[in-house]
Amino acid sequence: MGADARLSELKLELPPAPQPVATYLTAVRHGDLLYVSGHGPLRSDKTMITGKVGAELDVTEGQAAARQTGLAILATVRSHLGTLDKVIRLIKVLGMVNGTPDFAEQPKVINGFSDLMVEVFGDSGKGARSAVGMGSLPGNIAVEIEAIFQVRD
Repeated sequence: MGADARLSELKLELPPAPQPVATYLTAVRHGDLLYVSGHGPLRSDKTMITGKVGAELDVTEGQAAARQTGLAILATVRSHLGTLDKVIRLIKVLGMVNGTPDFAEQPKVINGFSDLMVEVFGDSGKGARSAVGMGSLPGNIAVEIEAIFQVRD
């Protein structure tokens, strides 16, 4: 089963593909790699999930924000490739969590993204990953994630 069919089977709704808000591209393809810029937890109504994990949000809410960020990234990937079925595998992920200074569960939060990638792509959705804490993120978003995918024509 392809990734697009899997998305439908899971009844997952992608938000509109985000548009750049500054001088950058949401994704750049170089050879068989698609580099996806940092995305936030964009909902279908175009609002973002905001707040600091460890203060306004707990770990479960942070995971939901990371999952929503994953849906936004998938929207960008589909927008650039025309279909998610052109994704061969997830290569690398950088997950940034807007957390309080004492918050230390960034990997658990970013699992919200990683688990979604495995749901959609199977074992090919597992990639190398970093999960780090940030003192703040643009617009006070809860999570920002960037990713690199291997893709085919």
